[in-house]
Amino acid sequence: MVLKKKKEVQVDAFFLDHHQLEKLQRFSKAEEQNLASLLLHCAQLSSGIQQIQCIKQITPLVKKMNQNPAGDPMAKACLDILGETYFSLGVKNPLKKVLASSLNGLPEQLMTLALQSFVCCLQEELKTTDVYLYRKVLDNLASCMVDFSLGRASIKNLFEEVLQFLQKSLIDIQEENRKNHGNHIVQTQLMHDLLIAIKVSMMLVQKLQENIQGGLWEHPESSVWQSMCSLLKSSTNFLVDATLLQTVQTTSGLAVILFIKAMYEPVEELPSLVSDLLLGSVKPTGVPAWFVSTCGTLCTEQLPDSVRLFLCHGALAMLEWKNGSMGEDGEKLLLDIASVLLSLSSELKESSMATSLSRILAIWTNSALAALISGSPNLKIKLNGNSDVIGNVLEYIYTHWEHPLDAVRHQTKLIFKNLLQIHRTAITVSNEKSDPFFERLIKRLLSLEWHVKGKYASLGCLVECVGTENILQLDRTIPVQILDVMSDQSLAPYASDLLETMFTNHKTHFTLSFQESTWIDQWHDIWVSPLLVILCEGNHDQTIYIIDYYLPKLLKCSPDSLSYMIRILQASADANLGSRSTRGALGALMACLRTARAHGHLELLNIMSSGLVSTERIKQGLVHQHNQVCIDALGLLCETHRSTEIVSMEEMQLIQFFMMYNLNSQSPAVRQQICSLLRKLFCRIQESSQVLFKLEQSKSKQELLENSTKRQPFGILQQYKDFMSSVCDKLFEALFPGSSHPTRFSALSILGLIAEIFSAPKGQAQVFQLEQVIDSPRVQTLIQCFASTFEEVKVLAFGLLMKLRDIAFHLQDSANLDLLFQAAMDLSTSTKPYDCVTASYLFNFLIHHKGLQHICLGKWVEHNPQVDEHTSVGTVEKNTLAVIKLLLVNVEEEIFQAKNSLLRAAASFPMYGRVHCITGALQQLPLNNLTLVAEWKEMVARLILMSYKLSAVVSPVVQSSSPEGLIPMDSDSESADRLQVILHEIQPQDTNDYFLQAKILNKHCKVESEKQADHRPMENICAEMRGKEMQTCDVTAQMVLVCCWRSMKEVSLLLGTLCKLLPSQAASESSDGLITVEQVKNIGEYFKHHLLQSRHRGAFELAYAGFVQLTEMLSRCNSESLHKMPEQWLSSVLEEIKSCDPSSTLCATRRSAGIPFYIQALLASEAKKKTDLLKMTMKELISLAAPLNEPFSVIPQVHALNILRALFRDTRLGENIIPYVADGMQAAILGFVSPVWAVRNSSTLLFSALITRIFGVKRGKDENSKKNRMTGREFFSRFPSLYPFLLKQLEIVTNTLNSEAEELKIHPSLFLLLLILGRLYPSPMDGTYSALSMAPFVPLIIRCGHSPVYRSREMSGRALVPFVMVNEVPHTVLSLLEGLPDPSSPCIRQNYIHGTLLQVFHLLRSYFDSKQRISSDFEQGLDDIITCIGTKLWLAKRPNPCLVTRAAYLDVLVLLSTHLGKFQKQGMQLCGFWEEVSKVISDSELVSGIPYLSAVPGLIQYLESITKLVLSVLSVTAGPHIQSSSSPVAKQIAKPALSIVHLLQCEFHEVRLLALEAVLLWLKQINSKQIAEGGGVLCLLTDFEGTLLTMALKEKNFQCFCKVLEILYNMDLRNVLPKTECTIKMNPNELLTWSLNIIDISNSTEVQSIGLKFASKLVLHLLQNHQQISEEVLKKWVQLIVDFCGDEQQTEMLLAAAEVLKSITTFLLINEKLILGLSDTLAMWKCVILLLQNEDLVVRDTAAEVIQVAQYEKKSSKGTEFALRIVSAPMALDLALGTVCELLQRWGQSRAGVPVLLGWLLGDSDPKTDPEASSPEEDDYLFDKGEVNFWAEKLTHVRQLSKHLLLLISTTHLTLPDQGELNRLSRIALDQAQLVGHLLRALPPTPEFTKTAEFTRLSIQNERISVCLKILDLLKTDSTCKNENLEK
Repeated sequence: MVLKKKKEVQVDAFFLDHHQLEKLQRFSKAEEQNLASLLLHCAQLSSGIQQIQCIKQITPLVKKMNQNPAGDPMAKACLDILGETYFSLGVKNPLKKVLASSLNGLPEQLMTLALQSFVCCLQEELKTTDVYLYRKVLDNLASCMVDFSLGRASIKNLFEEVLQFLQKSLIDIQEENRKNHGNHIVQTQLMHDLLIAIKVSMMLVQKLQENIQGGLWEHPESSVWQSMCSLLKSSTNFLVDATLLQTVQTTSGLAVILFIKAMYEPVEELPSLVSDLLLGSVKPTGVPAWFVSTCGTLCTEQLPDSVRLFLCHGALAMLEWKNGSMGEDGEKLLLDIASVLLSLSSELKESSMATSLSRILAIWTNSALAALISGSPNLKIKLNGNSDVIGNVLEYIYTHWEHPLDAVRHQTKLIFKNLLQIHRTAITVSNEKSDPFFERLIKRLLSLEWHVKGKYASLGCLVECVGTENILQLDRTIPVQILDVMSDQSLAPYASDLLETMFTNHKTHFTLSFQESTWIDQWHDIWVSPLLVILCEGNHDQTIYIIDYYLPKLLKCSPDSLSYMIRILQASADANLGSRSTRGALGALMACLRTARAHGHLELLNIMSSGLVSTERIKQGLVHQHNQVCIDALGLLCETHRSTEIVSMEEMQLIQFFMMYNLNSQSPAVRQQICSLLRKLFCRIQESSQVLFKLEQSKSKQELLENSTKRQPFGILQQYKDFMSSVCDKLFEALFPGSSHPTRFSALSILGLIAEIFSAPKGQAQVFQLEQVIDSPRVQTLIQCFASTFEEVKVLAFGLLMKLRDIAFHLQDSANLDLLFQAAMDLSTSTKPYDCVTASYLFNFLIHHKGLQHICLGKWVEHNPQVDEHTSVGTVEKNTLAVIKLLLVNVEEEIFQAKNSLLRAAASFPMYGRVHCITGALQQLPLNNLTLVAEWKEMVARLILMSYKLSAVVSPVVQSSSPEGLIPMDSDSESADRLQVILHEIQPQDTNDYFLQAKILNKHCKVESEKQADHRPMENICAEMRGKEMQTCDVTAQMVLVCCWRSMKEVSLLLGTLCKLLPSQAASESSDGLITVEQVKNIGEYFKHHLLQSRHRGAFELAYAGFVQLTEMLSRCNSESLHKMPEQWLSSVLEEIKSCDPSSTLCATRRSAGIPFYIQALLASEAKKKTDLLKMTMKELISLAAPLNEPFSVIPQVHALNILRALFRDTRLGENIIPYVADGMQAAILGFVSPVWAVRNSSTLLFSALITRIFGVKRGKDENSKKNRMTGREFFSRFPSLYPFLLKQLEIVTNTLNSEAEELKIHPSLFLLLLILGRLYPSPMDGTYSALSMAPFVPLIIRCGHSPVYRSREMSGRALVPFVMVNEVPHTVLSLLEGLPDPSSPCIRQNYIHGTLLQVFHLLRSYFDSKQRISSDFEQGLDDIITCIGTKLWLAKRPNPCLVTRAAYLDVLVLLSTHLGKFQKQGMQLCGFWEEVSKVISDSELVSGIPYLSAVPGLIQYLESITKLVLSVLSVTAGPHIQSSSSPVAKQIAKPALSIVHLLQCEFHEVRLLALEAVLLWLKQINSKQIAEGGGVLCLLTDFEGTLLTMALKEKNFQCFCKVLEILYNMDLRNVLPKTECTIKMNPNELLTWSLNIIDISNSTEVQSIGLKFASKLVLHLLQNHQQISEEVLKKWVQLIVDFCGDEQQTEMLLAAAEVLKSITTFLLINEKLILGLSDTLAMWKCVILLLQNEDLVVRDTAAEVIQVAQYEKKSSKGTEFALRIVSAPMALDLALGTVCELLQRWGQSRAGVPVLLGWLLGDSDPKTDPEASSPEEDDYLFDKGEVNFWAEKLTHVRQLSKHLLLLISTTHLTLPDQGELNRLSRIALDQAQLVGHLLRALPPTPEFTKTAEFTRLSIQNERISVCLKILDLLKTDSTCKNENLEK
């Protein structure tokens, strides 16, 4: 849609010195142009671009010079100058390339001359000796060798000199680097120079190889040979030097192989030499002496891993793999490199190394492909898919395809792709499709779970090899499976890429196979139909990601499919409009149209004019209940392929309609999307208007336009202007008093967009500007938005005012500005924390006013004439300085007072507000161009001093041991010594000695502690205190604490902001910065002190925010002393932690308080590439965290564990922290065994952080989901050291469990081990190659199941599942079952039995869930398991005394029974199984009566399990295949031992509850027709109503009672009511009264909600069947519904009321007859309207369904007219009010109804009652922001109601309602108007800031009254007219 602008290239011009110019002037001729005059002209040009044009003329000019130029002195001079110029130009200057290409075109005879000149210049260059100038020479050498024949020839001539220069430069740069150790900035520069030097050396050897291999080789003494040896030696040194940059080492690896290749003879032996180097098997005797002297360091057996890696890279890149030129040795080398790389992959874990390795392995696959083409048959055998090498590479792929690094994952995909090519090249079979390797791969990949990201890319590569059709033949449901995965955003991109590969490939396959287009339907069935089903019915996330990722790709591949989609969706759009949770066909249609239009596949006007989609349809989409349908409909209007497409009138009208109802969206994501789409629309208006302006100007094109569009440009522009004005009017209207936060946010965001997009550059015509619609009230409205309690609203309003500041200040008079300034000063010292934020925005706004000094500041500060003398000083700078000075003076005075009384400060003038305003003002100061530097320097110094003073006053509180409840008491005497006592009292009590020695309480201590107890009252006890004015004010502990920690926070942020003022080039004696290095160091010390001392989380977290600003500034700073500070601070704090000094004040409780934050800030500021500090810190911490059994090591260990936790949680450290994960995990697990509680606690926290770090953040609730898990191989290959560690720990644990004695031995770390192991799962890809096999864990985990701890047994059951492959499950389960004892066994251990059964249960459950269900092995395994289970059935019966193990056995039976029932398995053996199960049930205590009391352990568990088994068997035996079977066994099974009724009469409520839940589920299935009416569970529920009714009256357990009521509600009342007389002796009316009473007496919302639903269903049933209900009962029912809709009711009750209202809509609310009478019906409608304004979205959406029913009835009664049905709450509210007015007309009740509606309009509240009630407790809630409005807007409701009332009055020409009633309403309204006016006048100036809530409330009431009076006046005038007419 938008073209990118091309980046402009910078070309610096060259200049000649005066000698060169003189030379040229001597030779240049005026009359004709020669080379000299051309150069002279060129040198005089100032633009580089023009010089380029000039230089391009050299070649044609020289070709014209016909005389012999070789002897011409002019030519010689010019060529000298050109040579000097060439070498002086920078390497990136385009002039250099242009000059080279011009010189390439010189004729032969001039070339020799030019060569001489160039050789001279190059000789000069090579004489450079300054190391820092080497870079220029190196760049020049590189330029000469690239596409420049003259340059290359010069180098050839000076080959030895160049070689010697390079040799010298490498040695010099390395030496210089050594000298500058520690100076990071210089070292970085030198590293880059070194890299270039190595690259140039390689270039030289590659490009000029023949020079080396000429006759120079015979003499090892020759200088070339010596230089080459030196280069090789240097490169080898760089390769093994780990302190250098990794890129330098990599490049050195390339250089070493290249130089050896150039020097080594005979060439045939080279591959085996490289092979020996890599394998460490070089014998010094077998190689030449020069090789040992240069590469001796590489001839060892143990080369570092990184060196071997870089040598592999060198060999792959520098040797020739094509054409088999290296013979068999080359093939051996290729295989050796693969084995070396694969062995390194398990060693190199650091992220940069892992990335390099994956890249090099990808290069290996390319080399292998090249070698295979001409390779020997032997190589083809060794590289086909079944070979070991390829097997190992596949292992690497499976391990790394989900690696956290993007680069590694990407390379893994490339490796896999190449691997398939390697196999195809290696095999000779022509038909790949039947190739066993491919078949095996596909089957393995398909058997993987879909959450494995690597599966997608690999399948994509395979599709390209074997075609989609072959994969679909294995499983036709693959497209649907992949679409199902797309509800997860992390998988959606992968899934859509795979689908794209598949459907594109499939389409190609079809087009090649079939000539006609008959295949398209088949293609649609596979790829498009499933998509449409999901779009209509899928869940929210799934549809969004499919539309974003899949749909555009599908349409791009087959644009014709769009018409197919539209045809299908159009057909069902009317019937399937969607709901609040699904899009329906209409939503799907909107999504498809939107995507198609945005990608240019359709024109909106075409489909609207052709009737394919009507305006009504789009309207329904725009106000749909499903958010995303609204967004798609809006997207359809806003998004186009062309950014200049003209916006039609219809589109503008629809956008206005959308904005009426969608600004108030509570979802931030929806608001963001609305803004983003409207931005596109406004840009389109702006860009198309520019095109129209041009058309308007060029009259010649007028005719063209008339043909292309019917509208004239001028007309369209006028429509644009009107549209934009009306949009702005709507948006400003939306900022009315009491509008909700979402409305304000949306309106201000969109206004901001308009201001930004329609801002006119000078001289450009603009269709619209926001300034045109701004007036004074609107500016006032925007300023009032600063009072919003939401910061984002303040930010938006401030941004908008800044864009409109000129007109805003112009429209404000000075008195108003003065009031605003006064308000800001007051708010800056308010005790409400959010007030100071408002003050800050007010100051920042006023600071931009030119006249601020004269209007406001005059009366606050004395005038400073010096400042005025600077005319160049900007307004903002001048005003900021004055405002900060004023605030600073105030805060200094307040700090002075706070020193005497911190309590008074907290109550009357908490100082943090002032500091916040200072920071805010500083942040918008233009720091880079300040004029008043001296004043600012003084100001900064004062600010820093003030910060220290304020901090000193408040820090004692936040540093006390228990800051939360602390009130330091001030005595009346003003003496300061009292403060010292307080400081003593609140000394931190958690220092190290507090941990190490017991406190001996002497009397003094006791007194102190008593005092302290007195001084820490509860929150609600307030210290009363009298200020100077002797007024009483209450100070709570919370107020003191808030005052202190917020002050600390603001000081930290201020100091952080001040640090940014230090210029980055600062030297230590810097004078030009506003802040000195010394000040920065002091600030650093301040932060260090507070981060390490604060105990209050708020204080140290925010000190951290300021400290991060400081450390980031230090890391960028050039001054070495500052640059090294973080390192020094880090070392000293680690020393202090290690020392464990008893006097240390480091906080060892509160998770080490600020210490982790301090270290985090220091480490995070370090550059990503350089991790020296991180390495040093992690090494120290890991050694401290490892447990030592010395008492003094405990505290350092606790600190180390806490800090490690913080570091592992810090995302900024990224992949750099991964290498330490394994060590951290070991420390956490070992720490868990510590005898000290503090260590165990910190270890647990660390463990939790590590689990998240390894497995990712847990997004779902499902404990057992496959997300956040890893295959065992991936886990252990990423953390290899954990394999032996976990195995060893598990062995230790199981050994403690295995003692024969039954005593309780619990090993603490068992739980952690099982937690980790439970996160692993097996993968079908785990081959036999893996050394990290999971098998050794299995027996150990099985033994963990014998633990005496219940939870551990449960965990071991879960942890075993991942370690057993699916096909191994039956075998494992059988061996576990066989291990269970027989009843005759001598020693029966119940823990052992229980653990085993749990393991069997979990294994079977995972087995039944797996995909293997279809296979025949599965069936056989299942039969074996059933047989084996039968042999141990005694465990489920009475001979087993332990109820817990009986329950566990029953759970296994339930699992089997449910599975067999679901798949309706048949067979004799199964009949045997059912028979056995029936016996278990009939022998159970449920049948014979329960002999125990409930105190028996495991009884409830047993009863629940046996009940589940009974229910499972009941539902199976009720199934048709058992009922219809004729076999005797089946008939026996079909008669169950227990019925449902029996279960419901059990004395244990747990049994009853399970039975009731089952009944409810069956009923719902019957009601939703999931079960065939005739058979099945229906037969279980015959004659069931009586039992239920009896239960309803007798049930005491509240949960069961709820379920009974719910079942009654779900049953057909026609079946229930006939039974009431005979079973509970009640008639239907008595049953109704009973149910209404239940609601009255119950205090449970659940019972009340279901009770109301049941009672309402009963009422409706009775009324519909014309049965009498007494007036009193009906009134009571109506009143209950009204009560349920009250403001403060719980959501559950509100939802119940909404559902009831929906159920009675058709019969009672919109019936032609008024069945309930007018007042009750209107009361019900008022409930609907209240619910539509509820804060809770679910309630609003349910209430909107009432309107849905009403609109549906209206449509069916009126016929074809389109009615909006599935609508959002704001639209529903409008429709509801309209419907009520319509109904009044239809009922003929307008006269009686209008006064009621006027009453609604006026509202119930008396304006006087609220404020008084709220004032006394105002100060109690420090953070209470008043009424926060998230949704309901009273004025929206008022405006809509008045609109419909006026319409009703005008259409009915209302005959006057009762005159008395009107007069009464008028009186009330006038009284209220008078009162509200009085209250508004009584408010202080600027009430919108100082009394925001009250001001808003009165403003709303004011508008309500005025609207009401307006309508009353209208009615009166109507009536007087009518009376006059009558008189006439």
